[in-house]
Amino acid sequence: MRAIDHDHKGHHRGIPFDSVVLAHDERVLRRKLLTTAGGNEILVDLPSSTPFETGDVLVLEDGRTVEVIAGAEPLYAITAKDSQHLAQLIWHIGNRHLPCQIEMETGRILIGRDHVIKDMLEGLGASVVDVVEPFSPVRGAYGGHSHDHGHGHHHHHGDHHTHSHG
Repeated sequence: MRAIDHDHKGHHRGIPFDSVVLAHDERVLRRKLLTTAGGNEILVDLPSSTPFETGDVLVLEDGRTVEVIAGAEPLYAITAKDSQHLAQLIWHIGNRHLPCQIEMETGRILIGRDHVIKDMLEGLGASVVDVVEPFSPVRGAYGGHSHDHGHGHHHHHGDHHTHSHG
C-alpha cells in the first residue's frame, strides 16, 4: 500500500481503516515505510516533508485513510506557581527553541527529557515530573520542525532571526 496524500484532522471524510502510532520526531514524513497498528505496511510517498499531528490522516492510493496517532514518549511535565511564572517558564523554553506542548487548561507544559533543562527549570522554581505521554508540541513558525540545523540543509529565517544556533 502507498500513501500519496494527507488530510489534516477534521478535514477528512469517513472512518480511517487503520492507524499508525508515531512519536513526535517521527511525525514529519516524506518517504518512509510504516507498519500500522493492524500490521499493514504502508509506503509513505509524499511530494514534500509534511508534519503530522495526532488525528491527521494519510490518504492511500485507493482513497482509504490511515489515522496518525501521537505515541507515548518520555517527557517532563512542568507546572508553575501561577500564570506569570508559567509565562516566564514558557519564555525560557521558547528561548532555547525547545518543542513544547502548552496545556493552558491544566497549567502544564510538556517537553522532551533533558537533564540540563530540567535543572534550569527547577532552578527557576518549576515543578518537573517524569511522565510518559503522547507529545503534540506547538508548531513552530518555521514549518513545525525542531530548530536543530545539523541535518544537512538550511532554512531562511528572515531578517529578524539574528542569533546563532552554534
